[in-house]
Amino acid sequence: MAAPPSDGPHRMRALAAALPSALVDGFRLGREISLPSESQPVHVFVAGMGGSGIAADLARGVIEAETSVPLLVLRTPSPPRALSSRSRVLLASYSGNTWETLRAYDAAGRAGAYRVAVTSGGALAERAARDRVPMLPIPPGLPPRSAVGYLLGGILGLLDPWFPESNEERVRRVSERARAYVAACARSRGPAARIAGAIGPRLPFIYAESSFLGLARRWKTQVEENAKRLAVFDEVPELFHNAIVAWDAVSRAEAKRYAVVMLDWAGAQPLIRQSEKYLSKLLAARGSTVLPTPLVGEDRLEALINGLTLGDHVSLFLAEAGGVDPYPVDAITRLKGALGSAEPGGNSGSAPSTARTARRRVAPN
Repeated sequence: MAAPPSDGPHRMRALAAALPSALVDGFRLGREISLPSESQPVHVFVAGMGGSGIAADLARGVIEAETSVPLLVLRTPSPPRALSSRSRVLLASYSGNTWETLRAYDAAGRAGAYRVAVTSGGALAERAARDRVPMLPIPPGLPPRSAVGYLLGGILGLLDPWFPESNEERVRRVSERARAYVAACARSRGPAARIAGAIGPRLPFIYAESSFLGLARRWKTQVEENAKRLAVFDEVPELFHNAIVAWDAVSRAEAKRYAVVMLDWAGAQPLIRQSEKYLSKLLAARGSTVLPTPLVGEDRLEALINGLTLGDHVSLFLAEAGGVDPYPVDAITRLKGALGSAEPGGNSGSAPSTARTARRRVAPN
């Protein structure tokens, strides 16, 4: 008897549809945590890997464009020596067992930095409870990449006091509008399906202006995890100082194997947009499939959320076209098994956590 079909595609589409409400909930939880008042400049770090770290990349474009706070994303078990008592370190690990993030937690503590744990449980929640470190609780039982709404909203909520005015109403408004865009992207003839169809079997390159680089990375990682296909991302205008040379030299036969998604932000500087148009013409002349993709929205945050929605659904349509289940990430599970006890702190945080979730509020560290 044939095995019953997996419900993975249905589950992933339902999780993608939940992004707007998750953003609001995450923002509310982040706002509930009061960070110390600041009289001098501080450094804000977010330590996180994979689906947990990507939320910080997404938030960074908004935070650095609209506040005076520099935000650095740490994807390493060896945090920089710059950590100090003037640092604010958000430790983001959905499972709570990501060993790189646990090491960053300890390093931030040794440096005297103010820490906040962002997690659904695991060892990170246990350490935060032990050390009386504030914790932003994320609902358990999700694939980490599908918790991005809670994580992104949480980071924006935590850092909301640094914005000129609160984003509470803005987040609510963006979320309400995003629901309609989610429905459009889920349709079989909607914008996500059209982009996925145009990409077809080609290797996708995702290009975005610098402040939306996190979004380009998210598109790339979603294609890899959901569709089980390789993808590439790069940054505008940096690529005009290197990658354009390779594109100029690529053969037509090779260029036809590539599809380039140009995430187009209307607020980008005119010279950047002019350069993007030049690159599009060059790619088309070489025979590559070029997909200009506007990031729709009244402001940067709305464009980001809509771009996130669009990319997630593109990856799901690519998975459907390839006949693969977008839910499991077996290669990561096998890696964790191969590392075994050699991996400090347990699993890498790439599968839903079943660890005890610590939910109680704790006093600041």
